[in-house]
Amino acid sequence: MTRKIKIYNTLTKEKEEFKPIVKNHVGMYVCGPTVYGDPHLGHARPGITFDIVFRYLKHVNYNVRYVRNITDAGHLENDTDHGEDKISKKARIEKLEPMEIVQFYTISYHKAMEALNCQAPSIEPRATGHIIEQIKMVEKILKNGFAYEINGSVYLDVNKYNKKYSYGVLSGRNLEDTLEGTRDLDGQSEKRSPVDFAIWKKASPEHIMRWPSPWGDGFPGWHMECSAMSEKYLGKTFDIHGGGMDLVFPHHEAEIAQSNSCNNCNPVNYWMHNNMVTVDGKKMGKSLGNFITLQEFFTGKHSKLEQPYSPMTIRFFILQAHYRSTIDFSNEALKAAEKGFAKLMQAMHTLEDLKPSKKSSYDVSSLERKCYKSMDDDFNTPVLIAHLFEGVKKINSIKDEKEHLNHKDLQKLKSIFNIFVVDILGLRLQNREKDDNFTNEVMELVLKIRRNAKSNRNFVAADLIRDELKKLNIQIKDNREGSTWEIKD
Repeated sequence: MTRKIKIYNTLTKEKEEFKPIVKNHVGMYVCGPTVYGDPHLGHARPGITFDIVFRYLKHVNYNVRYVRNITDAGHLENDTDHGEDKISKKARIEKLEPMEIVQFYTISYHKAMEALNCQAPSIEPRATGHIIEQIKMVEKILKNGFAYEINGSVYLDVNKYNKKYSYGVLSGRNLEDTLEGTRDLDGQSEKRSPVDFAIWKKASPEHIMRWPSPWGDGFPGWHMECSAMSEKYLGKTFDIHGGGMDLVFPHHEAEIAQSNSCNNCNPVNYWMHNNMVTVDGKKMGKSLGNFITLQEFFTGKHSKLEQPYSPMTIRFFILQAHYRSTIDFSNEALKAAEKGFAKLMQAMHTLEDLKPSKKSSYDVSSLERKCYKSMDDDFNTPVLIAHLFEGVKKINSIKDEKEHLNHKDLQKLKSIFNIFVVDILGLRLQNREKDDNFTNEVMELVLKIRRNAKSNRNFVAADLIRDELKKLNIQIKDNREGSTWEIKD
């Protein structure tokens, strides 16, 4: 059975039923990182968002080709046509070759995505590996009359393009508004209009990353790589293009213009954009200097962090919000996610230990329907998580013998949790034996410290330990033989 999945399409500004171009096959392209710094929480958001899309589409039996690029050239500072290449600048500061920077931070990004349990894409092309394809696309756009060459650079003529197509169709901007909001910066005078953008740039003498072209040594414009690589691996028109909301304009708007100018057809049927991670209401990013790297989250080594947060806590934190909603960083929100994730994992362990009854008092199929319905509705992970926590309540009720499931229904409940928690949400199950042993060792140490405090008649300290543990839902019970502990839901 083919599921009716609805996707919010940025192009049409509404949810649409997903219909792939080729039956049972999906082509998906997602804009990956520019590799000149360690990945931060802002990179985790699209990584996890489109990992969920990838996982769910595969789960419902689509064959998915997931392409996510690595930008290793052509991305200039401030996302404009002028300024220093971000990677070249980092290489100059670090006194390294640009490709050393690329290699180091690509590995760093891969390690972070692996820690977050994001599955690797089907193909991960690099901009520098597709210079020939980009040059050919520039040549075709020139031939079709939508671009012009001047002084070794090639610019897309946005005014000419807008006469045949609509520039701003994705972002909702019209050309007049774009013109009003564009400054004519020094060095841009060679462009016919401030809204024109480079699809090939002449390399200045000091520019390290350069390639020969019909227009002289240069490098491709930042927007060009995604148009060329998505066409190579997914075709002139493909199903889904994803990325952060900050890429809608100018990057994705430019991609549409380039592909239309080259191929006379829209490149993408469904545009998906995840919202931002914010810090104090401002977008988290390298350019703003307000980012926290993922490694800093994992170790807790940052002034804004009160403690370390595990990769699965970070993943759960991001999944608690719909991908089109903003997420504001706070220690309080992360601690709440940590507790929620722990509660879900505890329920998974409890579920494995449950024994079947002769009859069932709970309709397991209703939970399954709700879970699928939430994912079919634009990959609504917070609603899915809410339904799973309804299941957690039932698991605890079954443990307390207030509810009952027969063998068949119990196996189905286990299957539902494994499918949606592990396979679709991508949450790694904690090693139960290892975690239990570690927790037991820590608690034995705490109880020993408390016993010593009582032996020394320091009852204030003993009571403080008991009361602080109670805040963590850990109950201490004193008896003649000593003390025991248990976690209370």
